[in-house]
Amino acid sequence: MTDHKKIKVLFRHRSMEMGGVEKVILSMLHNLNKEKFEITVCLNINQGELRDEFPPHVKKVYLTGGREDLSKNPLIQKIQLVRRNLKLKKALRNPKMADVLLEENYDVEIATTYSAFSPVLNSLKKNSKKIGWFHSDITLPKLQPLVPEILKQIPQFDYFIFGSQQTRDILVETYPELKIPENQVILNAIPIEELKKKAVAFNPEFPDKPVFVSVARLHSRKGFHKLMEAHARLLKDGFDHHIIVIGDGEEKENLKKQAERLGVVQSFEFLGSLINPYPYVKQADFFILPSESEGWPLIIADTLILQKPIISTNVGGIPEMITHEKNGYLINYETDEMYGAMKKFITDAELVSQITDNLKDIEKQFDNQKIFDAVENIMTNLVKKEQ
Repeated sequence: MTDHKKIKVLFRHRSMEMGGVEKVILSMLHNLNKEKFEITVCLNINQGELRDEFPPHVKKVYLTGGREDLSKNPLIQKIQLVRRNLKLKKALRNPKMADVLLEENYDVEIATTYSAFSPVLNSLKKNSKKIGWFHSDITLPKLQPLVPEILKQIPQFDYFIFGSQQTRDILVETYPELKIPENQVILNAIPIEELKKKAVAFNPEFPDKPVFVSVARLHSRKGFHKLMEAHARLLKDGFDHHIIVIGDGEEKENLKKQAERLGVVQSFEFLGSLINPYPYVKQADFFILPSESEGWPLIIADTLILQKPIISTNVGGIPEMITHEKNGYLINYETDEMYGAMKKFITDAELVSQITDNLKDIEKQFDNQKIFDAVENIMTNLVKKEQ
């Protein structure tokens, strides 16, 4: 350990668009003991709705600026984006470029997702302890091109954190010969009081019919195309309701075109990404998450705390939080099951009431301090080993 009082920690991450991992990072930054840890965050791109949400005691550096900093002139912006991408590629290939920004000798470097594995493992700070944080299902089809490199990188870390028990179990089951370093499952922390306060910040206006809300990035694996099919069928069969989706992403235009084809533009509403989606969650009748895959999604925990009945696909760490027909409703990633579950919530008041009653003491399920203590202990013990 270097000769200073505080343990110096570096988090590496891509950018700060609204997302579950980004909220986990912010939660850690706000709650790790600032008297014990001196924290720096290095972003590849200083971009996203959450880029200015870091606490004042955390130092932020970045390799390139974000879209927010680009010219409004389309032609100039195009040139700036090309230059930015070239600079970023060069920086990620050459660790020395990041090293100019990172003047400290860190005790611990943390890769917050698999996309940050390479920058941390290739760091020029050779004496730092390297921690990998993994939130993904290793069997996810879209992850497969990256899997060989991920499997090569995992054993190189000094410590490994899994975002859910399912994430760890499926990696061990799929690759039993993989040499995983010392590791631990650490669930995501939930800022309960802050969440409750945000949930009553304003009162959204809803149509006078059952309203389902969903909060997620608009990626194909989030399953909104299937949800929209189920929605259109329910309307056709006479089950009137409304769906609000909060989030942005690459599938937005495809989903809007699908809504036009199915004639549900008015009833399947896209609000885009919101810093505070919680009033919508709190005031809606139901929450639905139709994802093909997840790790341990914070939005499910948030919604449980807001005591809202949930329909969710039975994937990732979600069954660690939801027990079917007790505090939520679990389904497979199929349009028919989405249709059936939504119909049940619309028509079966007794089931919805039973689930709502079971959510009254749900906060006991989440112990934030235990989570922060676990991360602090991992870093402290790694550094102590070097003394």
